[in-house]
Amino acid sequence: MRARRLPEDATCVIASLNHDGSGVGHCDGKVVFVDGALPGEEVRFRYAGRRRRYDMGVAQEILVRSAKRVEARCAHFGVCGGCQLQHLEPAAQLVAKEGIVREAFAHIAQVECADWALPVPGPVFAYRRKARLGARVVDKKGGLLLGFRERRHSYIAPLSYCHTLDARLGARLTDVKALMEGLSCPEAIPQIEFAAGDDAAALVLRHLRDLTDADRRALAAFGETHGFAMHVQAGGPETVQYVGGPGEVLRYALPKFDVELSFGPTDFIQVNGETNKAMVAQAVDWLGLHAGSRALDLFCGLGNFTLPIARRAASVFGVEGLPALVDKGRANARANGLDNATFAAADLDAETLGDLLEDRAFDVALLDPPRTGAMAAVKTLAARGVPRLVYVSCNPATLARDAQWLVREAGYRLMRAGVVDMFPQTHHVEAMALFTRDG
Repeated sequence: MRARRLPEDATCVIASLNHDGSGVGHCDGKVVFVDGALPGEEVRFRYAGRRRRYDMGVAQEILVRSAKRVEARCAHFGVCGGCQLQHLEPAAQLVAKEGIVREAFAHIAQVECADWALPVPGPVFAYRRKARLGARVVDKKGGLLLGFRERRHSYIAPLSYCHTLDARLGARLTDVKALMEGLSCPEAIPQIEFAAGDDAAALVLRHLRDLTDADRRALAAFGETHGFAMHVQAGGPETVQYVGGPGEVLRYALPKFDVELSFGPTDFIQVNGETNKAMVAQAVDWLGLHAGSRALDLFCGLGNFTLPIARRAASVFGVEGLPALVDKGRANARANGLDNATFAAADLDAETLGDLLEDRAFDVALLDPPRTGAMAAVKTLAARGVPRLVYVSCNPATLARDAQWLVREAGYRLMRAGVVDMFPQTHHVEAMALFTRDG
């Protein structure tokens, strides 16, 4: 079938940003999403695709420039898919992200928020302490490519420097690339994972063919020279092996709560360490804890919220879907001398969660689910009559869906909400919401 020809360039005025950082405008009576355009701007754009209900475009010329537009710091911006908003000043990014959360509550949940909190702050560059970089040998592009995926493509965007990554890796990408090029099978290493704690950092090379002894020696030497604990991974997380470099355990501290958490190089942690400190403090404050509080922490991971809650409450029960993280949560509680924090593994998307909680009573609960949300969990909490819930979300759409059920079906009120500056320069939105219900 012959491809339909796209229209000539057109102009439109941008009203807002959508969930992936594109400008939202209207042209010829139809919504158009324009990459590279900002709210308040008039742009000339090139059509990139057409759908029945909307069109897609790429900005070609800014005819009326937003006062919030800035020059992107990174030379790779616009090609690399790691960032989408470096051309928008950080404070305006948060305004746009709050707008996305407000719109989700208004149009998906159809509920009103009684109070909007100021954004939870944090650093906007050199903040990313967890990342996965893709790697691929492409002879036509000069050999090994190392970086994030290109925006809207599966191709690797080769990076020489990354301004959002923790500088321990962001400034050393060319060194890592040279290391990989010297290994016996760079074409069989599709991914590198980076993890950094307060005082140590690690790299994990995913490999599809066996590495040689010389490869392992090269990795160990690189780790010693550049300060990385080097690991290799032949399969699932259970196959991760340490091969050399500084052997310090990865840790991060939450000083306000006199807590320090240890984690492995492939474990989930919040990517922005400084923002995480502020986010945890706000969540604990919104829970309204006192010395007699009985708290529940769902999707607790290795204890990021659980242990700070334990410092303020009589008891806290952390529930997580991954048994390995539950074990680490228990170890972290012991290491911090917290005997009022207990943990269990359970399927948090299953109706059987109620069975696990049957003999326990809770005054407050915190949820920090994945992008899919927490519908089964909120139904369980409502059925058990938990009167105060703090919901931390990385997806405004599923937060709004769950908020609709809590407010319209379970009788909760959405008392407060706000955005968290966890992913500056990107379209990712982190938010926090407080729900309450009279006994």
